[in-house]
Amino acid sequence: MTASNPRQLSIQDFTYPLPPECIAPEPLPDRAASRLLVSKQGTISDKGFRDLPSELPAGALLIFNNTRVVHARLLARRPTGGQVELFCLEPVAPHRSLELALQHAGQCTWRCLVGNGRRWKEGPVTLAFETADGQAATLWAERRVQEAGTALIDFRWEPATLPFAEVLRAGGHLPLPPYLGRPDTANDAVRYQTVYAATEGAVAAPTAGLHFTPELLAELPQKGFSIGHITLHIGAGTFQPVKADRMGDHPMHTEPILVTAPLLRQLLDHRPRPVVAVGTTSLRTLESLYWLGVTLLQAQNAAASPLAHPTGELLVNQWQPYELVDVAATISPEAALTALLAHLEAVGTDTLQASTQLLIAPGYQFRLVDGLITNFHQPESTLLLLVAALLGPDWRAVYDHALANGYRFLSYGDSSLLLPSSAV
Repeated sequence: MTASNPRQLSIQDFTYPLPPECIAPEPLPDRAASRLLVSKQGTISDKGFRDLPSELPAGALLIFNNTRVVHARLLARRPTGGQVELFCLEPVAPHRSLELALQHAGQCTWRCLVGNGRRWKEGPVTLAFETADGQAATLWAERRVQEAGTALIDFRWEPATLPFAEVLRAGGHLPLPPYLGRPDTANDAVRYQTVYAATEGAVAAPTAGLHFTPELLAELPQKGFSIGHITLHIGAGTFQPVKADRMGDHPMHTEPILVTAPLLRQLLDHRPRPVVAVGTTSLRTLESLYWLGVTLLQAQNAAASPLAHPTGELLVNQWQPYELVDVAATISPEAALTALLAHLEAVGTDTLQASTQLLIAPGYQFRLVDGLITNFHQPESTLLLLVAALLGPDWRAVYDHALANGYRFLSYGDSSLLLPSSAV
């Protein structure tokens, strides 16, 4: 099977009516009490999320995204008292690495979205807050450069010994999806994180994982399933609407990923048994691993450096799978994973740091993933394109069934287990 190029796809072919009353405004009191729509080879059934272990392919490896959502919304005040919202998108200085930037103390520069900024002419805006141990703290923010809908914001704070991660934790707000249309609450601080969240850096939750409880996670190995973790720090681009009619005119957002050598070995040893991604971000990361391996093997053959990202990281670009069909036909998933492990050994690290701009749309051929656990996504979104790539035309029957049978949609909504023929 060869991949066709989705540049000519019209996003208007991937829409459906989503009444506001179908969007879940709040999480259920019990994480695992959500419903589970199961689609196996086109056959749909209605289950509860606690039924998941009995519905998974035998011996499956489940891959979870362990990113943790940061409190990326800062509500500062102008000297006259007016509020300015700063939504931290990505670090710029002194570190572009997210992990290093969050641990930097005293001052830093980030690219931000600015809300209510028209009357913010010059000078700093301020935010007073208390640290976790009750210390009074102050953050000052000054706009340096405005460009393409975002601004470079210089931050400084006292006490200057605080890492920026603590500034965000203590002074910021969770960036709930804009379609919820409400401020975050104390309940969101717990429920808009997965129970296995570990690595700070996301501005949106990997919502497929919100249904898992510690008890359900403990049950999976008892039932013969394996578990692995990757990290993709979800950016604000996940909410970016597709404004272009043709996908060829839509710039896919770029997100950082971190994958350990033990996880790569786990994937390699597990083949050819099924792999189920918990969420679209886990799926996107896993499929990106294949293309990163292809990039390395291509570079070896050409005696060229594979480092293609401005930060020096490996990068999967938006159209790579559709442009390298002939090359990929000669490279197995095992070869790609082996190349990544060899690269890590050569550079003397145990963690692969890379970036992905991968667009998965109908015509994409999956290399590492056989099934997907995911919520129900917005019409005309790249996440819906990913589901359509996995299920083919059956995606519409899944969404029609969910709408007709009262499933709750989007981030705090119900779940689905999507298993095309290859996974069953």
